[in-house]
Amino acid sequence: MRHGLLLFAHGARDSRWALPFEDIADRVRLRAPQAAVELCFLELMTPDIVEGGRRLAASGCERVDVVPLFLGAGGHVRKDIPELLAELEAQHPAIHWELRPAIGEIDSVVEAMANAALAWLDQGRME
Repeated sequence: MRHGLLLFAHGARDSRWALPFEDIADRVRLRAPQAAVELCFLELMTPDIVEGGRRLAASGCERVDVVPLFLGAGGHVRKDIPELLAELEAQHPAIHWELRPAIGEIDSVVEAMANAALAWLDQGRME
């Protein structure tokens, strides 16, 4: 069974905004070359989630984990993404689409952000 990963970010007018998200997608692809990975955006950037889902379907995925690259589960994660996933499910009913928690609500991510903030504090002590 081919497994896909749809990384889903908000999007912005400034293309440089997407660089960290592209880096995440590239790191995932390097560490899991057997998986199909698509980075998609809610607005202002392409591809959108429907296009990304179409690409994953075309690559033969039977299961796709949808990972919101959001710090918290606000309206986009609770309302917009489920509506978009319903559209993908209707277009590709043979694929199992699984919405995962917002990345910023995962303990290891929260811990990494806290450690990064503390590193600044520690750096200030050394000056």
